Amino acid sequence: MQASQQHRSSVMASRLYHQIKQEVKPEPYWFPQLPPIDSSLCYSDGFHFSVESSNENFCTLESSSANGSYTAYNSTSLVGFSPNGSPMSQQDSQSYPSDLHHSPDNNGGSPISGSCVTDDVSDLRDKLKELETVMLGPDSDVIDSKTSLEMGTWRLVTDAISRGDLKQVLVFCAKALSDNDLLMAQWLMDELRRMVSVSGEPIQRLGAYMLEGLVARLASSGSSIYKALRCKEPKSADLLSYMHILYEVCPYLKFGYMSANGAIAEAMKDEDRVHIIDFQIAQGSQWITLIQAFAARPGGPPHIRITGIDDSTSAYARGGGLNIVGKRLSKLAEYFKVPFEFHAAAMSGCEVQREHLQVRPGEALAVNFAFMLHHMPDESVSTENHRDRLLRLVKSLSPKVVTLVEQESNTNTAPFFPRFLETLNYYSAMFESIDVTLPREHKERIDVEQQCLARDVVNIIACEGAERVERHELLGKWRSRFRMAGFTPYPLSSLVNATIKTLLENYCDRYRLEERDGVLYLGWMNRDLVASCAWK
Repeated sequence: MQASQQHRSSVMASRLYHQIKQEVKPEPYWFPQLPPIDSSLCYSDGFHFSVESSNENFCTLESSSANGSYTAYNSTSLVGFSPNGSPMSQQDSQSYPSDLHHSPDNNGGSPISGSCVTDDVSDLRDKLKELETVMLGPDSDVIDSKTSLEMGTWRLVTDAISRGDLKQVLVFCAKALSDNDLLMAQWLMDELRRMVSVSGEPIQRLGAYMLEGLVARLASSGSSIYKALRCKEPKSADLLSYMHILYEVCPYLKFGYMSANGAIAEAMKDEDRVHIIDFQIAQGSQWITLIQAFAARPGGPPHIRITGIDDSTSAYARGGGLNIVGKRLSKLAEYFKVPFEFHAAAMSGCEVQREHLQVRPGEALAVNFAFMLHHMPDESVSTENHRDRLLRLVKSLSPKVVTLVEQESNTNTAPFFPRFLETLNYYSAMFESIDVTLPREHKERIDVEQQCLARDVVNIIACEGAERVERHELLGKWRSRFRMAGFTPYPLSSLVNATIKTLLENYCDRYRLEERDGVLYLGWMNRDLVASCAWK
């Protein structure tokens, strides 16, 4: 009797399998095929099933904070945000046939243009559920080990969805995309669109931007979306305001600037003429406190000359060229009676040569690399290897001190999936820290995150090769590069450490400061976020 029941189960499973396979014949898949996933990436077990289809290409972060709306643009390559802050596709706002093979939104011939679900999604869901019941019944012996493993993986995925475990679903989606399982990736993106929100919890907000990066990567539009985001920047005055808010509410930039300034002030305490080369001067805000400190130096201030290097990206935020920075700093120096000169070098770090730096004899030289070197392509991107070339160039100038401030993250040469996990971990801490210092109801918080952080996230996830400009390295790798260029460590003084500790007293007690091997690390809880050190 038992053998007869097992035989009937086998026959039923076989018929269901072939029936579903025939209905979805236009595509080579009949069921999402996930490879085994490391159990360490999973949190718990369970089961939930949900199927949707989509063929969006990429999202846009352009928002309207005034009315709280997030627009879905009438383009096959754009996805916007709905009023509740979750990504919204054109299919959400326009009515198209369910057959994606003939959809007017699908003329590009992308590899995900076909749909392998039947016209009746509910019917397919029921059949798959029935198939699972038959195949996973306690008396069934029709499943081989490979199918059983795939079913187990599917259970983990659907359980994460049913529990609303956004972080885990993001991981599963990235893994599917990494394994080129386009169907599974697309399904999970549909699920994620219902889970993320740019106005929700920290993970929901970060998830919205990471989903955007995944969608762009799936559509091979990483470069396009990154350029589009740059083209859709807010007015320069607004962008400057967002950057200032981020500077004030989070200590990361202040930490970097203050630690670098402390090292420079210490190295130049007995110098009469000081030349500072700043390889990404941006607004020039870093040097305001240093000029004030030099003005109060016993015996009088030195003559200060700053060479500011920057490209057109920062020029937009400034609302003009480097002359704006020069005038601003000159007025400040004049007010504090500090002899001052400013030299502008409007170019990318990749273009800088010795003659652009105008080094003069008799000046003590300091070079500042604050949140800049990770933008320079290294040997994995270009044979020119500007990252190491700049370090060798600077070393040839015989500087008295060189300061380095960088995010403590490993996204340079890591393959896509490990890079995704690192980005998720790093920016989760970043968004959590923002959540503490900038209330969710703050009307400009969404704009701050979109304009100051989201583009970096999208670039790391969606772009490759020379188009991926956000290429962070851990301090250990930077240490190797500096030593190979001939530098030796320049220990930060205890005064610098004390100053930073005083700074952190104004912020949440979950920020932490540690000194290890002459390097200062600023972190959020148990995650290092920024590292600062000096060399000579």
